Amino acid sequence: MAQQKKKDSFVLQAGILAAAGIIVKIIGLLYRSPLTSIIGLEGNGYYSSAINIYTIILLVSSYSIPSAISKVIAQRLAYKEYRNAQRVFQCALIYVIVVGGIASLITFFGAPYLVKVDNATPVLRVFAPTIFFSGLLGVLRGYFQAHRTMVHTSISQILEQILNAGVSILAAYLLIGLVSDADETTKAVYGASGSAIGTGAGVLIALLFMFGMYRLNKDIIDKRIKRDKTPHTESYGEIFKVIITTVTPFILSTFVYNCSTVVNMYIYQHIMIDAAGMDESLVVIQYGIFATQAISIVNIPIAIASAMSSASIPSISATFAVHNEDETRHKVRQATWMTMLIAIPSAVGLLVLSKPIVQFIYPQKEALDTAASILMVLAVTVILYGLSTLSNAVLQGIGKVNIPVIHSVIALIVQIIILVLLLLYTKLDLYALAGANIAYSFMMCILNHVSVKKYLQYKEDIMKTYLKPLLAAVFMGVAAFASYNAIYYFIQMNRISLLAAMGISGVIYFVLIIELGVVNEAELKTLPKGELLVRIAKKVHLLK
Repeated sequence: MAQQKKKDSFVLQAGILAAAGIIVKIIGLLYRSPLTSIIGLEGNGYYSSAINIYTIILLVSSYSIPSAISKVIAQRLAYKEYRNAQRVFQCALIYVIVVGGIASLITFFGAPYLVKVDNATPVLRVFAPTIFFSGLLGVLRGYFQAHRTMVHTSISQILEQILNAGVSILAAYLLIGLVSDADETTKAVYGASGSAIGTGAGVLIALLFMFGMYRLNKDIIDKRIKRDKTPHTESYGEIFKVIITTVTPFILSTFVYNCSTVVNMYIYQHIMIDAAGMDESLVVIQYGIFATQAISIVNIPIAIASAMSSASIPSISATFAVHNEDETRHKVRQATWMTMLIAIPSAVGLLVLSKPIVQFIYPQKEALDTAASILMVLAVTVILYGLSTLSNAVLQGIGKVNIPVIHSVIALIVQIIILVLLLLYTKLDLYALAGANIAYSFMMCILNHVSVKKYLQYKEDIMKTYLKPLLAAVFMGVAAFASYNAIYYFIQMNRISLLAAMGISGVIYFVLIIELGVVNEAELKTLPKGELLVRIAKKVHLLK
């Protein structure tokens, strides 16, 4: 943390966090398949219902902490106010202990009133302690992100997901074994609870790791504080006021931006059970397919935008705080370019290979066709959510924290209207949920984009950022579809055919973005393993 190397560019740090995010999402997908086999589609549905409520409570209590705290601390570090930065860190810990403790108690005792499906209540209660630990973890991650090092956060995320995967599978298996003579619904509830235990175990190991990293850097931190000559030391009262006034808009923005998932779940379950008369267990199974088998896959490339957002907030806040608007615009341009460089081909890949991808991760045949078709519809949201997530962070970074809240409310209202109408007056079922997701992400994308242009006088390179990557992605998509079907025709093995097709199409995309001028040698070097990519490109004469 202390050795802030100049070559550690903002894009490189974002790339590190993005790479970790992709690894985390892949691990998450890989373990969901054996877990679903253990707990069944019904257990999967109970888990989805509980984790959606848990996620919303987490959003309110601690999810926004890393971004908000990194923004506040980064502003002080920009002026070398190390003592004040440390005081912010200490106050943030007190804040999350109080707020996280209250949120955990509300989750545990209020669980019966928070979920529509009764059998999801015990699962939600298992999540309760995790909320408290997540707040502490968020402060530590935000502290290191403010120092513009994403390595610690990235490692902790990977550790968290590895332990989550292992414990979830083991706990689900053992708990189901305790009720082996019970009915299928009871087994499903116990299995889903085991999966929730895994989430808590993952957060706990990540918290221990981040605390260990903080202790290792404590001597360096103390030396910086002793050398600090800042004339004004902020009082704890001043800092708490700053934290509350900064965190609250972040919470509102993040809450409204992400609560669309829970709103969708409530609307879908209420209308399908109460209005359409569908059996409760069938509704739970259907929503589980949508949430864990389609949305979870879409979230892998969206993780890149989330990583870019986390990395951009302290960097943008620091440059904007010292009135360097040209550098701020440059960082926004870099972040958007890198996000689209990944999001556009990812969306095309999910569109043309939706069924092989779902089959690779979730081999359960009873849900394969439904999940694959939903994934195909949702593919465009990779681009839309990528842009809207990043623009949310940009607006927060330049102090316009209320703007994303307003936009989220507008988009949420539009989404609710569309979803209710589609569910009541059409037979689209899960496709209505997909349509609502597209509408929400599209509205957020447009509204945020207009505001970023307004407040930063920001102009984009449309050709380089969007059109050329899209052209390259279209050719890549054709190659992916053709190569998969050709290979599968001869060997009849989905996983090998898919991996081969992804490799072939990945090489074609890499060649095309260089040939089309989407990325040059200097830009390649800013990416993780950029030097290696440059050497490869030169070896095959893509670069001179």
